[in-house]
Amino acid sequence: MLNQLTKRREPLSFMLYLGIIGSSLLFCFIVLVFATKEFNNQEITFKIPGVFWASTFIILTSSSTLHWANKAFREERFRSYRLNISLTLFFGIVFMLLQAWGWRQMILQGITLSNNTAGMFIYILSGLHLVHALGGIIALAVANNDAFKRMEYVESYVYSVNPPNQLKLRLISIYWHFIDALWLLLFIFLLYHASQNPGNSH
Repeated sequence: MLNQLTKRREPLSFMLYLGIIGSSLLFCFIVLVFATKEFNNQEITFKIPGVFWASTFIILTSSSTLHWANKAFREERFRSYRLNISLTLFFGIVFMLLQAWGWRQMILQGITLSNNTAGMFIYILSGLHLVHALGGIIALAVANNDAFKRMEYVESYVYSVNPPNQLKLRLISIYWHFIDALWLLLFIFLLYHASQNPGNSH
């Protein structure tokens, strides 16, 4: 049974899931608008920036390192925990840089928010996702700071058995895995529509 301190902090889980549901509905709405416009205008054609493949691989890798960080944290292998939580933060930052590089590729191709309908939706979807990812990056940075402030085993152990700290890592993990899954679904959606409408148009 959860202790009193953990119970008092459980509303944070509820708020996180509420935020995830709200964000999911927002993205669903944008995707629906895109699909509707495409249905009404068969001339919407586009090509996904190639670097998005690399960013997708990177964010999937970050979820794996976060999984191993959680496992190491529970098993009191704090050196492994610090390594994997650091890698997760690093991969998260690389993901954001690669997304920005994808935008640069689109701009160099002359695709802007105003002259290409499909490009506009790619900017909006990936941009909103980056805003969400930034929140995850900040949370991971906090987790990294906490991890490296306690290099001694005893300090790390005391930190790891504290229920609020366990809850913090669990919430960060839930949110980051959501960010990962969200991008994967968006990428698959964009890939599908790009395959149905190959090429570029303005």
